[in-house]
Amino acid sequence: MVDIAEVTAAPSPDLLTPDNCAVLFVDHQPQMFFGTGSGDRTAIINSTVGLARAARAFDVPVVLSTVAAESFSGPLLPQLAEVFPEQKAVDRTSMNAWEDVNFVEAVKATGREKLVIAGLWTEVCVVLPALSALAQGYEVYVVTDASGGVSPQAHEHAIQRMVQAGAVPVTWVQVLLELQRDWARSDTYEAVTDVVTRHGGAYGLGIVYAHAVIGGHTAG
Repeated sequence: MVDIAEVTAAPSPDLLTPDNCAVLFVDHQPQMFFGTGSGDRTAIINSTVGLARAARAFDVPVVLSTVAAESFSGPLLPQLAEVFPEQKAVDRTSMNAWEDVNFVEAVKATGREKLVIAGLWTEVCVVLPALSALAQGYEVYVVTDASGGVSPQAHEHAIQRMVQAGAVPVTWVQVLLELQRDWARSDTYEAVTDVVTRHGGAYGLGIVYAHAVIGGHTAG
């Protein structure tokens, strides 16, 4: 029941903010993309880089990880590595990143309790660390359009499994706009609209049009 006297214009503590979350990118590598069949791979790449630029725009801590980069899966997606040129990916042998000490230590070092995770494949390298993190008390948000599985069923069933365990499904644009949340926040306004223009498809074109026709201070 709502206590009207206690209602205020304040955001929910469940919302993602630049100060309460970290973003984990797991196994966005060539060999993993080759086996991805749950959706358009170019779209997944676009969403992944959009999410990366969103994290960069708000200075959200990021953990990059690869599996068997030199012996099987290949290097980190170049477009993703380009966003974080100073950061080295944690390479592993384990399919479950949460069973790798270096990965877990990198996550702990962020100091954040809300983990935004994306990766390939959803049914293995996303679901396993997501369930493991949830079991240890983290809040987990799965970026579904920056992740992919070997088939639509594998992707969707993995998402259902994570949701049933308590994870929250989100999209990369949802994360970006949840971090911004107010177009009056001028310090990140330009960065956010730049990310949307580059990676937001028709939404990005709308911003280009609005800036050209209405003016440079058009809200998103």
